[in-house]
Amino acid sequence: MERNSVRVSNTKVRQLTLVGMLSAISIILGATGYGFIPLPMAKITIMHIPVIIGAILEGPKVGMLIGLMFGCFSIIQNIMSPSLLSFAFFNPLVSVLPRVLIGATSYYSYKLIKIKNESVRVAIGAAVGSLTNTVGVLGMIYLLYVERYAQVKNMAIDKATKAIFGIAYTNGILEAIAAVIITVSVVLAVKKIKK
Repeated sequence: MERNSVRVSNTKVRQLTLVGMLSAISIILGATGYGFIPLPMAKITIMHIPVIIGAILEGPKVGMLIGLMFGCFSIIQNIMSPSLLSFAFFNPLVSVLPRVLIGATSYYSYKLIKIKNESVRVAIGAAVGSLTNTVGVLGMIYLLYVERYAQVKNMAIDKATKAIFGIAYTNGILEAIAAVIITVSVVLAVKKIKK
């Protein structure tokens, strides 16, 4: 009985440590600008990858907690350093909800896929988590703020719609590729060390 309570206690400590560490990495990536990879056609983010890694390694609760921290930081960052689109990120439906959902979608797509190859399962979890971020954030901007987005960007609503979906398409694919490459290597390395 005592051994079980020690095991549960150790698990909780490990999970809390992982939440703190991966949340800190996500915040550092955002605060320093290292969380954005500039490419000729787009600027992709990797700040959501710690959420995916935490979810796959320790479960949906851990992933969702890291996502919550990432989302709250997104609001704070937009308050401290406002941009043209900060009005959208002040809304937790845009900045927090999709980031929390990354933890759930990453974990369950990884766990429920019945494939024996661990690398493929982790890759699927990473891709789904990354797409949850892209589609969630840009989808909420479209649903809640397409008119204001059009005003800020000085374009017609139909062009703003195309722009949002164009960003979702371009960034979605590139961010999913980055998430798969980084997550597979980190998760497999950690699991190897655990064994």
